[in-house]
Amino acid sequence: MITAYVYIDRKLSILELDIKDQLPEETLWLDLHRPTDEERDWLSYYSVEEVPEEEDFNEIEASARFYQNSDGLHINSLFPQRVGQDIKGVNVSFNLRSNFLLTIREEDVGLIRLLRNYLRLGRVEVTTPQALFLELFTLKVDYLSDLIEDVYTVLENVSEEVFESNELDDIFKLITLQEDSNGKIRLSLLDTQRSLRYMQRYYRGQLTEENLKELREMLSDIESLMPHSQFIFDKLNFLLDAAMGFSGLQQNKIIKIFSVAAVVFLPPTLIASSYGMNFTSMPELDWRLGYPMAILMMIASAAGTYLFFRRKGWL
Repeated sequence: MITAYVYIDRKLSILELDIKDQLPEETLWLDLHRPTDEERDWLSYYSVEEVPEEEDFNEIEASARFYQNSDGLHINSLFPQRVGQDIKGVNVSFNLRSNFLLTIREEDVGLIRLLRNYLRLGRVEVTTPQALFLELFTLKVDYLSDLIEDVYTVLENVSEEVFESNELDDIFKLITLQEDSNGKIRLSLLDTQRSLRYMQRYYRGQLTEENLKELREMLSDIESLMPHSQFIFDKLNFLLDAAMGFSGLQQNKIIKIFSVAAVVFLPPTLIASSYGMNFTSMPELDWRLGYPMAILMMIASAAGTYLFFRRKGWL
């Protein structure tokens, strides 16, 4: 799907284009969502270099994610996307040209929808592709900050439940989920930092002083978010160790109960096994009160062992 964001007389128009349509000259932002081969061929008419393919978006080398050519500045950036309780990363290809911003993506991105609504409602006013690019990255940094706060809030609740909940399996699953989420948040922060630093280093000649100020503020925000992300990793490790330790204590209590029960019933078992031996000369076998005496001896031996354990504080 091809979407063009066109500014005419300071009024935004959002146009859905077909491969038979021409690109409007006043286009500020051209967004390709899951482009087909025909749509890529259509885009090639407006490009000097080859249009990047889907597999190019997932490259991790700096030379593949950040570069410049005849079509302008190219940046492949990782955007966080919440899916239920999980967070996934979606790679978006940016091509910052002199007259418009080109984005190519294979998946839906919530932040792009948010920016689209802001533009439609007039909450964001941008007149240059550079300002539009920085506005989207500003939303990204703010969203990453919100995600870190969400993870921290969940961990606050988990820390209260570790020593109260008997469902430790759910606690372990929740901790593992938050560790995975925090890892993806940190990866997205690092990727954003690399993108902005590359733009600051190699594209600053095309940026206004206001754009540079906004870029520096975003880098400063990312630097301030990094320690929070590391703190969450440390807290996750602590909660995981605490949950495993508490799980071990619970298992030890269960084993202790079984061990005490085995020792308590050991004397009665010894008495019962003694009178279960098949010897001819056993005086108690012919005694009328032999059976009640044996039962009383077993009860007394078990009670005596139990009281001994209680007195020692082992129960």
